Amino acid sequence: MVEISIKLTRFQLPQAVQTHLQSLLARQDKGHTRSPAEQQEAEGLVELAEFLSLLYLPSTRVMKQA
Repeated sequence: MVEISIKLTRFQLPQAVQTHLQSLLARQDKGHTRSPAEQQEAEGLVELAEFLSLLYLPSTRVMKQA
């Protein structure tokens, strides 16, 4: 079993980063073209957010059992 620090489970994207990601995704949804750099940045931020979500889910189960 992997132990996860409680501090790590509460980590989220900073609000400014979350806002920027939402802006990039909204531009895509509206059909606006993004530069290759913006596309890569959006993909990386989505992957990071998904990774943090995966860390959070098992930790909430562990914390409920404690």
